[in-house]
Amino acid sequence: MKRNRTMFIAFLAPAIISYLIVFIYPTVRTLLMSFFHVDNITAKMSTWTFTGMQNYFSIFESEIFVRSFLNILKIWAFGGIGIFVVAMLFAVLLTSGIKMKSFYRSIIYLPNVISAVAMGTMWMQYVYSSKFGLLKTVFSFFGAEKLAAIQWTGPELLFGSMLVAFSFGMIGYFMLIFMAGIDRIPVELNEAAKIDGADGVRRFFRVTLPLLKGVIRTNLVLWTIEAVGFFVWSQVFSPRTLETATITPMVYMYQLLFGSETVVTARNVGGAAAVGVLMTVIVIVMFVASTKLLKDDGLEF
Repeated sequence: MKRNRTMFIAFLAPAIISYLIVFIYPTVRTLLMSFFHVDNITAKMSTWTFTGMQNYFSIFESEIFVRSFLNILKIWAFGGIGIFVVAMLFAVLLTSGIKMKSFYRSIIYLPNVISAVAMGTMWMQYVYSSKFGLLKTVFSFFGAEKLAAIQWTGPELLFGSMLVAFSFGMIGYFMLIFMAGIDRIPVELNEAAKIDGADGVRRFFRVTLPLLKGVIRTNLVLWTIEAVGFFVWSQVFSPRTLETATITPMVYMYQLLFGSETVVTARNVGGAAAVGVLMTVIVIVMFVASTKLLKDDGLEF
């Protein structure tokens, strides 16, 4: 027994030590940093100046942060609804016995294996371009010159265009998770419902959807993490001067951390840490809320 305990500790110790160094220490340091004025991210703790909650007050007083927070809420809400609905639709179709299931699944998931920078550039240059973009070409072909002349990356439509492009690439990821959940549901349940006279829509809402609560809960948390960490697409759709239509808390945190003449006037490492803490809290709150609201109800299958 003692030998087993020693072996257990010997094998587990490297993982625990690595976790403490790579995750716990940076988390604790960032939390502490959010209550101090810090000149540089590499500055020693002896040079930090305690400011209490001032960093949190200052970021909420910033119009840019408020705008970035509203942007992330819209991304989470509107993008989440669109992605979940389309991903669920594809998941149901591809698990209904359709032919060439693997082919369609691979095609829909394909955008996820392409880097965000490449995907964003493709949308900017080959879809939204006002000179030779796909939308301009299609609308011109059908004679819809007014639609063909729309500047999809103009100030008024920039946020919506960015959200559509980002959502397009996320559908396949969540579709696979929904498919995995649907495949776990016993075929006998759907067959019994079909024998009882339930059509496809009723079987979905009465059988499939209730048994996917755990999967939906997981997807909500994963989607919240994706939305909170929204960064690269903002940079791609505002390559020169960062637009307020595309700024998100992660971009704002980056600007505070390294400084930028276009968005913030001074570097504030402690404020950047405060933004990181707030975003972490949002993910935790969503995890707790989804766990409370989407219970499995003790269903076993």
